[in-house]
Amino acid sequence: MEKEDIRYQTYVQILKEELIPAMGCTEPIAISYCAAKARAVLGCIPEDCLVEASGNIIKNVKSVVVPNTDGLKGIEAAAAAGIVAGKEERILEVISAVTQDQKKEIRKYLDQKRIRVKPLETEELLDIVIQVHGGGHKVKVRIAGYHSNIVRIEKDGDILYEIGGTAAKEGANQADRNLLNVKDIVEFADTADIRDVQEILDRQIEYNSAISEEGLRNPWGANVGKVLLNAYGNDIRVRARAAAAAASDARMSGCEMPVIINSGSGNQGITASLPVLEYAKELHADRERLYRALLVSNLVAIHQKTGMGRLSAYCGAVSAGCGAGCGIAYLQGGDFRCIAHTLVNALAIVSGIVCDGAKPSCAGKIASAVDAGILGYEMYCQGQQFRGGEGILSKGVENTIRNVVRLGAVGMKETDREIIQMMTEC
Repeated sequence: MEKEDIRYQTYVQILKEELIPAMGCTEPIAISYCAAKARAVLGCIPEDCLVEASGNIIKNVKSVVVPNTDGLKGIEAAAAAGIVAGKEERILEVISAVTQDQKKEIRKYLDQKRIRVKPLETEELLDIVIQVHGGGHKVKVRIAGYHSNIVRIEKDGDILYEIGGTAAKEGANQADRNLLNVKDIVEFADTADIRDVQEILDRQIEYNSAISEEGLRNPWGANVGKVLLNAYGNDIRVRARAAAAAASDARMSGCEMPVIINSGSGNQGITASLPVLEYAKELHADRERLYRALLVSNLVAIHQKTGMGRLSAYCGAVSAGCGAGCGIAYLQGGDFRCIAHTLVNALAIVSGIVCDGAKPSCAGKIASAVDAGILGYEMYCQGQQFRGGEGILSKGVENTIRNVVRLGAVGMKETDREIIQMMTEC
């Protein structure tokens, strides 16, 4: 693939847009970012705050620890952290520099009951509206479509910023994900000038490896990473799963370390990268081969999520774990045919795992998804495959991906509503 090719330029831009740092689960962080921006526009600490959020935001914030809050959970905690200590210019690292005094102020602000939360009636799966009042002024900020996408800012009824109705939709201001397909992804990985992607991938390796090591070193969440190693030994197939699971153990339980995300999710970012890194160590692969394998895993994960949206009832760890399987296949010399069969085999195994919010059990789902990715590859190596026409599989990898996208975006809509209702009634 030539550099002048629109596909090449688009794929590099997609990686720049997707593989960005975030500290903490991205849904509460999006609330913190929105709240910090509202406070900045208001010019003072709000006397009161109303947070309206779509059902999927509520689902993904309910059970996860907000970092730098000494263990607080929930929408109110995320908003309070952004109001009291957020640095809006850091976007998804908005609460990465909270001091001990500010942690006390966050709790104090929460104790004053200044924050109210309401479900938001909206067609957007990812939608946040925060209204604040103070100093004789009122401010409203809305994020929609994706986690850092501010689409409207109002002050005292005047519109200070607006990007328009359709621009709120995911992809309106981004590189065209519709150019992604597995065959071209493999060609891009084969031919990419590593200098165009090295900085992005080095950062992913550094950040995600660090939080994985933290998750294995100290007790976090349900310690799924440690359980895997203790129960099943030190085989590379176990280590690949444990590395990703341990990073999620730490991240879901409030670890104050950033990760590089994929498809708007830190869990997906660590799942798409860490298993590939573990296999590269085992195989003594050189750095260039690792980079090219990470291009496959990241872009295949993004490709599966395109059309499904950032948030749904379909667990995003599945897309990332199956993408990791493709990266592992590439690392070991797999061509397009091998990678396509790996992906189809893996999707046949784990498609349909539900997303019931961000929480410690995400680490277990990650382990299962990575296991399916590895098994999908091992099946191909032994001449075995699941075939089109079996279940949701269709002949051809792109047709199968389209079916999976349909399952997540359309078929599981009612499942999503039921999950949200169960969680909010608890």
